[in-house]
Amino acid sequence: MIPERLTALREEMKRRSIDIYVVPTADFHESEYVGEHFKARKFITGFTGSAGTAVITLKEAGLWTDGRYFVQAEKQLEGSTVTLYRMAEEGVPTVEEFVKDKLPQGGCIGFDGRTVNGAWGEKFVAIAEEKKGSLFVGEDLINLIWTDRPELSKAPLFILEEKYSGKSTAEKIKDVRAKMAEEGADVHILTSLCDIAWLLNIRGGDIQSVPVVLSYLVLTRDQCIWFLQEEVVDDTIRAYLKENHIETRPYDDIYTYVPTIPESAVVLMNKSSVNYRICSELNKNIQVINKPNPTELMKAVKNPVEVDNTRLAHVKDGVAVTKFMYWLKTNIGKIPMTEISASDYLEARRREQENFIDLSFTTISAYGANAAMMHYSATPESNTELKPEGFLLVDSGGHYYEGTTDITRTFVLGPISDEMKQHFTAVCRSNMKLANAKFLYGACGLNLDILARGPLWDMGIDYKCGTGHGVGYILNVHEGPNGFRWKIVPERHDSGVLEEGMITTDEPGVYLEGKYGIRTENELVCRKAEKNEYGQFMEFENITYAPIDLDGIDPEQMSPREKQMLNDYHKKVYEVLSPYMTEEENEWLKKYTRAI
Repeated sequence: MIPERLTALREEMKRRSIDIYVVPTADFHESEYVGEHFKARKFITGFTGSAGTAVITLKEAGLWTDGRYFVQAEKQLEGSTVTLYRMAEEGVPTVEEFVKDKLPQGGCIGFDGRTVNGAWGEKFVAIAEEKKGSLFVGEDLINLIWTDRPELSKAPLFILEEKYSGKSTAEKIKDVRAKMAEEGADVHILTSLCDIAWLLNIRGGDIQSVPVVLSYLVLTRDQCIWFLQEEVVDDTIRAYLKENHIETRPYDDIYTYVPTIPESAVVLMNKSSVNYRICSELNKNIQVINKPNPTELMKAVKNPVEVDNTRLAHVKDGVAVTKFMYWLKTNIGKIPMTEISASDYLEARRREQENFIDLSFTTISAYGANAAMMHYSATPESNTELKPEGFLLVDSGGHYYEGTTDITRTFVLGPISDEMKQHFTAVCRSNMKLANAKFLYGACGLNLDILARGPLWDMGIDYKCGTGHGVGYILNVHEGPNGFRWKIVPERHDSGVLEEGMITTDEPGVYLEGKYGIRTENELVCRKAEKNEYGQFMEFENITYAPIDLDGIDPEQMSPREKQMLNDYHKKVYEVLSPYMTEEENEWLKKYTRAI
């Protein structure tokens, strides 16, 4: 099937004299996850992971993806004629290096200009210029061969009331305009769906598990124009928009609007998120201030209402996860269970919670060797039966009106080896060390990552991903600029200073291909500690409440301080959750939150 699709694409490339065609994992807004209509890279390669870029020449095809997906991609690309390029591995060219190497003199690079961001597009421009070649960006070639392509999503919208958002749309727009004035900007082009949803206090459902609305937004000193599929705007939303002086225009009209921006205007936009077509259609004489969207930091720093609400969301979520753990641990080996049936049981517990909206991402329920694939997703074909032995890794979360959650627990289903216990204990130590960090204001995730990675590096082990990411408020579960990682990665922008109110995950792990995977993930909210002659100290509050499976812990491998951190955490878990559990569940919970 994939070879036939590649042949069809190459025929279209030949008709247009295109030598290389680039297909990213992207919609028109640089979203991390995309709706069904935009899964062109999956269509042309067969790889289903959430990150990756396909490059097709007239003779070769390659897929670039990161360490989270190496195992999965290798399996899914079998027989496809698509070669896997393991990003950031020694000797592996980047997409740009590959394109530059393969592009013939005077050749043509093609891509849909709406699915490549402006900054990346400029790199292709430079390659084409060096080879005295050209770009072909005005047509989506995949669309010509994808005959049963899903339509654009048009999910209903809802307003996020101020009791949840903590700040009105009018105030947010005023704040952004103040930032524009500081920069000397007349026009701000905003295309990031999460930023638009946050600014307008409106949510939708155009991407699975990401409650956003396919749209663009332009803010001037006196106008706010929202480009969207206008048929989704009902009377309630229309009245709300009118009250906030927001006018609507059809979704695609952004492409006729941008060329009309006068050349005397100063435009503020982030070329890393605004697509190449918009960037290239601006008048060439316009001064562009290429900076992160002001909304990026504004939404990352949760206001006190959002922080308080998120704590409530985590109580509900902790109840669901702990009831699931009780069911899993007491029934394993007694009733039939699979990865999918376990995941379904957990989802049902979440849906029982008040104000639940949706899952915040597709649950990862991975048994045994499947958990070595960081972003494994069980399918009817791969769905593995759970046995009373080894590990089950479950990474899951929910959107509630009070906020978004992301939690991973690795459950011990029966006998495990000494090595498994050693690794499980090390991951717990890593998680607790970061959660209990104290640091001076001005530090970012790069400074603190070693606290989590240290216990594993001591053992000569690493995990091929960051240690944590920011979490949106009923938005994308992965949010910047905050995050924890040990090295600067160009495509990630999560090295921002940790500010009070930022919520970041803490999720170290061990992944042994063909054997097992372990991850323990909690969410941390950054807050101020004491201020003294050395400066303002900062700390984290752990806001995820669910037991870390003590059946996997070897106390002998923990220092007295590490044991105390785990005991303190489990004491808090019991205090928070016990009022919501049955008598039998609480007896069980006492055992799984006991002091070690």
